[in-house]
Amino acid sequence: MNHQFDHLAHVNLGKSVYAMLREALAAGRFQPNDRLRIRDLALQLGTSVTPVRDAMLQLVQEEALVLRSPRDFRVPVLSVARYLEIRALRLELEGLGAFEAAQRIDAATLADLERLLQANEDAIARHDLAAALQCNQAFHLGLAQAAGMPTLKRFVDHLWMQTAPLIAAGYAAFTPDMRVGHHRAVIGALRQRDGAAARRAIEQDILDGGAQMLAYVMRMERSHAVLTQADKEEHAQD
Repeated sequence: MNHQFDHLAHVNLGKSVYAMLREALAAGRFQPNDRLRIRDLALQLGTSVTPVRDAMLQLVQEEALVLRSPRDFRVPVLSVARYLEIRALRLELEGLGAFEAAQRIDAATLADLERLLQANEDAIARHDLAAALQCNQAFHLGLAQAAGMPTLKRFVDHLWMQTAPLIAAGYAAFTPDMRVGHHRAVIGALRQRDGAAARRAIEQDILDGGAQMLAYVMRMERSHAVLTQADKEEHAQD
C-alpha cells in the first residue's frame, strides 16, 4: 500500500488516527475497493494496531469503509442503485441547506465560503487535486453549517463520506469551471439572499458530471461482480 502518512503524536491518539484516515478518504487518497491493512497503516502512523483498528471500525459504522472479514477493510464499491439513492438524498438535503443558508448567512460566514472557493480555485490552478477536493468538501459542509441546521449537516457529512472516493475519482476529469462554477453561483445567490437560486446552484453542482460518475460506478459494479464470482468459484474448488 503506497499511501503515505506522517507519524502521529501520542496525544488523543485514537481521535488523531480517525481524523487522519477520514481526511485521507475525503481527499481521494484511496480508491473504491482498496484494501486498508491495519498493520501497514499502524507502521506508517508510528502507532500500535489498536487505535488504527478502532478508527477503522468507527468508519465502518459510518459506512465510509466496509468490513468483509475481521482483517479485510475495504473502501466501498457503490452499486448504481446506491449511488443514485445517495445523489437523490444529497439533492434534497443540500438543496434545503442552501435555501436556508441564504436566509440566515452572516458576513463572516459568507467570507469563509468565499475564501474556500478561492482556495479551491488556487488548488486547481496548481494541480493540487487533494487540496481541491478538501476545499470542495469543506464548501459543501460549510454551506450546510450556514443553514443553522446541525442535524442536516451531520446527514450531509455522512453521505459525503460514502461517496468521497468516487467524487475524487471523477473530480480529476472535470474541467476547472465544472469544479467551481456552480459554487460561484451559490456565493452570488447567498449575497442576494436568494434561497431559490442558491438551491438551484447547489443542485446543479451535484448533478454536473453525474453522467461521468454514473459511468464510473457502472464499471466498478461490473468489475466487482466479476471479482466476486471468481472468488466464489475459487472457494468452491478448495
